[in-house]
Amino acid sequence: MNIKMKNTFKKLMPFALTGVISGATVFGASQYFSHENNGEDFSYFTTASKKSAFASINSAVGEDFVKASKTTVPAVVTIKNYQDRADSQRMPDMDMFDFFFGPQGGNQQRQPQQPPKNMPSGLGSGVIISPDGYIISNNHVVAGANKLEVVLSNKKTYIATLVGTDPNTDISLLKIEEKGLPYLNFANSDLTEVGQWVLAVGNPLGLNSTVTAGIISAKGRSIDILSQQSRTPIESFIQTDAAINPGNSGGALVNVNGDLIGINTAIQSKTGYYEGYGFAVPSNLARKIVEDIKKYGLVQRGFLGVGSLDLSNEMQIAAYNQKEKKNVKAGEGIYVTEVTDKSGAEDAGIKPGDIITKIDNIAISGFSDLSVVIGSRRPGDKVAVTYIRNGKENNVNVTLKDLKGGTSSRSKDDLTVTEKIGSEFEPLSDRVKTDYGLESGVIAKNVVEGSEMDKIGVVDNYIVMEINGKPVNSQKDVEKILNGYKGNVQVKYVDSYGRITTRGFKMP
Repeated sequence: MNIKMKNTFKKLMPFALTGVISGATVFGASQYFSHENNGEDFSYFTTASKKSAFASINSAVGEDFVKASKTTVPAVVTIKNYQDRADSQRMPDMDMFDFFFGPQGGNQQRQPQQPPKNMPSGLGSGVIISPDGYIISNNHVVAGANKLEVVLSNKKTYIATLVGTDPNTDISLLKIEEKGLPYLNFANSDLTEVGQWVLAVGNPLGLNSTVTAGIISAKGRSIDILSQQSRTPIESFIQTDAAINPGNSGGALVNVNGDLIGINTAIQSKTGYYEGYGFAVPSNLARKIVEDIKKYGLVQRGFLGVGSLDLSNEMQIAAYNQKEKKNVKAGEGIYVTEVTDKSGAEDAGIKPGDIITKIDNIAISGFSDLSVVIGSRRPGDKVAVTYIRNGKENNVNVTLKDLKGGTSSRSKDDLTVTEKIGSEFEPLSDRVKTDYGLESGVIAKNVVEGSEMDKIGVVDNYIVMEINGKPVNSQKDVEKILNGYKGNVQVKYVDSYGRITTRGFKMP
């Protein structure tokens, strides 16, 4: 390699190694419809040279790919997300996956584009998981939709009902009214291995029924992307180098048998398009989420009840040691920083300073391992926890509880008003009331993406003045007005620019 080539290589290296996390949903339907798809073209596979890279794959594996593709493609659908114009215009600012697409055509910030009338605001994929029309996808694919349209691989179109969503895992469940549909079986994602061949199937960039091949590059990846839409995210992604692009979100990651091992969710890229790695929610976790939604109407999630420090994350440890004036060492496991009052962990005698190394005999190397093991359990489930205290290994059984300390399952009827509408509220100070010239109001907090409050445009720190024409000054006021209420709700609120808006939704 000559000196000029070496210098060029050095200049290119930083660009090859940098990137941001990007969701794989296409937003901006006008771009989708500008690319005509006049049928599938398989000419590459019939004319490619025998000396191509595919020649290194033996015929048996090639045949497996064909069989898996024939099984998978009919069960993967396109999902079109329709929103009203106000929602569509603000979505590029509000949707974290769209934000991570990165600059397009330079470093200029993209401006929100309003899609033409009767065109979807977002496009993604989904997987049929039962012959009677249940479809699994991502939460960010369906978030904010007023209407969801599902298109099968045979071009048949249906209007879908959103059964439920879970921002913690970015999973959603939809239903179309049809019978005898092709569907995929869930495989045991715990049995997948690094180096295993996989196929990613979805509808990227408006190209319907696209299949790409690769291997599992890693397991248990946490990329800290769901924390932007959830206070208690569960991230333990399957990482693959099968090409995944915008539009693949919610599509299938399958093994060579055509069994579902993951739901494609995000990509790692500095441009928003495929550059090497994609991430999928493991099928075991996805299956638990949709089973909960079908049976209870919401996700049943158990909590251990500990504050944690990931011992595999040296940056986290350094920051913790500096702040707390401690000397915690890097390693494997979860260092307990605090224990929640009346939690399962406290009941079992776990204390700050303990290091959790196993749950149900499953090794806990870091937080992603802990989150998926506990996130796959329900309140009331018992787990065997192995921890180290003062150099000695201990074993104890812990009964998981929900965030309210309960150990039993809950249904939608058990939800509080704030849980149903997707927002909590804090009182306004007298100073804020004076500054805004308001006589009443509460501050919206912890607004859940895709919730009723989010759909009408309310985000964190917006001021809600009235509900159904009645002034509100506390969360109790909101609960009093809406508790047991079943009709349409009108919300009058002030946005961050001081503009007053009134919009409504139907009480769930």
